[in-house]
Amino acid sequence: MNRREFGIFSLIAIGGAIGGGMVINKFYEPKSHLRPPGSVENFESLCIKCGQCVQVCPYHSINLLGFDDGINLATAYIDPNKRGCYLCDLFPCILACPSGALDHNTNSIKDIKMGVAIIKDIDRCYANKKISKSDVSSLLERKTYNQREYDAKQIIEDNIDKTCSLCVSSCLVDNAINFIKINDKNIVNISPNCVGCGVCQEVCFANVIEILPNKSYKDIYGD
Repeated sequence: MNRREFGIFSLIAIGGAIGGGMVINKFYEPKSHLRPPGSVENFESLCIKCGQCVQVCPYHSINLLGFDDGINLATAYIDPNKRGCYLCDLFPCILACPSGALDHNTNSIKDIKMGVAIIKDIDRCYANKKISKSDVSSLLERKTYNQREYDAKQIIEDNIDKTCSLCVSSCLVDNAINFIKINDKNIVNISPNCVGCGVCQEVCFANVIEILPNKSYKDIYGD
């Protein structure tokens, strides 16, 4: 649900508040969604579905879940296939949250724990292949509204006709993702610094990287 749809949803929500419980129960299906930075453990119960985080996100990273998501309807989420979290200065989404669903004690990137990245299929990775313009055409076609989005697009353009390093060069967290050499091949390596922002998944046109929400590095990779 995007910003335009949010206004329409608000009107529907008011009219359907009485019978909403039956609708939600009918479509209830627990899913794990990537939540905005600073989300607390009981985010779903604290989120009041106000959409304030959506309104203040300068990069259009945050949206609201739709009717297909049942009990999670209208709670805030990030779809990293479309846009990861760019980890803004001051975290405006957190400051705008009135309910405590996003922790106001979040002060720096080190406090962020959205999830962790995994490599789904190393054989499809372009870390040892050159990128063509057609490979990243869908990424280049996206509109840019601010300097950060322009810079992200520039990184993609700079990688064309080169061995792919989009995930590494686009990452906003120091040394969260890097390459290691195995048998003279570049292998993508996720480090404990990963906060699960989803930017690497956003730029991975080969669909190799996925963010596992609400998981820690230790959960997936061990000590």
